[in-house]
Amino acid sequence: MSRTTTTELMGIALNVEGDTAPEWVQLLPAGPRMKGRDGREWIMPRPEAVVEAFALNRAELPIDFEHATQVKGDRGERADAVGHIIELEARNGEVWGRVSWNDTGREALVSRAYRYLSPVFKFSKSAREITRIVSAGLTNLPNLHVTALNKEAGEEETAMNPEILEALGLKDGASDGDVLTAINRIKTDERTARNRAEQPDADKFVPKADYEIAMNRVREFETAEAERAGAEIEAAVDAATEAGKIAPASRDYHIAACRQEGGLERFQKMVDAAPEQLGKSKRADNPKPGGSALSPEETAVCRQLGMTEKDFAEAKAKEKA
Repeated sequence: MSRTTTTELMGIALNVEGDTAPEWVQLLPAGPRMKGRDGREWIMPRPEAVVEAFALNRAELPIDFEHATQVKGDRGERADAVGHIIELEARNGEVWGRVSWNDTGREALVSRAYRYLSPVFKFSKSAREITRIVSAGLTNLPNLHVTALNKEAGEEETAMNPEILEALGLKDGASDGDVLTAINRIKTDERTARNRAEQPDADKFVPKADYEIAMNRVREFETAEAERAGAEIEAAVDAATEAGKIAPASRDYHIAACRQEGGLERFQKMVDAAPEQLGKSKRADNPKPGGSALSPEETAVCRQLGMTEKDFAEAKAKEKA
C-alpha cells in the first residue's frame, strides 16, 4: 500500500482483494508531522514508541463501525467490534496493525460497504505527540468530526505525575515516548543485572560452596595458630618460672598478659632484664651444701614459730620417717 497524503489522514483506504479482508492494515502514515482535514496537526517522531505502548498495554484494540466504541460506548450503549487489532509494527515511519476480523467485519469489506479505516489515538497536550492507538473505525466519511480526535478533552493524555517523572529521571513536560524510553532503559538495566547475577565474573565472585571451604580452612589455620601461640606463651612463662625470674603464683597473670597483642615480646624483655627472685640455690629441690635444705617458705615459717632452721629440719625429717 502506498503512503497516504496528508489529506487522507484519518481516512486510509483498505485494499480488499477478492473476497479476502486484509490481514495487515495501515493505521498511521509516516511522520514526523501529520495534518488532519480540519487543519489540526500532530507529530509522531517515534512510531516505535506507539508500538511499544501497544505491547505494554497487553490488550487487543477494537475495530468498529463509525467509531461506535467512542460514540455509543460513552453513552453506555452497545458497540460491537467487527475485528480486533492484535499486533502493531512500525514500517518505514508508518504504523501498521495485524487484524483478526469477524464475519461482520469481513463481509463489510468484501462487499465494499466500507472503504476506509479511521484510527483513534491519544496525544500529549503540550507537544501534541501521538502516544498510542486506542481503536479504529470503519467509515465511508473519513472526517475528523466523527472520530474521537474531535473529543479533545476526553482523549488528550493527562499530565504525568511529576513524582513519577522525577523517579524516571525526566523533567516536567516529558512525553509518553520519553517515559516509555526511560522504562525500557530500566528494564534493560534490570535484565543486565540479572544476567550478571546468573553468570557472575569469575575474577570477582566465587561459588558459595568454594567460599565456605576456603573459610573453613582459614578458621582451621587460625585455630592451629592460636594453639601454637598459646603453647609458646606457656613455655616462655614456665621457663621464666624455672629460672626464678617470676613467682609460680603469678603464672596465670603473665600468661594472660602475654596473650595480648605484643604481650609475649614485652614479657621476654622483662624476663631478660629481671634478676633472679627465687634463685635455684634457695629452692627445696636444690638445697645449700651443708645447709638446712629449707625452702624460703619454710624458713619464713621457722621465723614465725620461733624455731631454728635446724630444729625445723629435724622435725620435718621425723615426719618423713
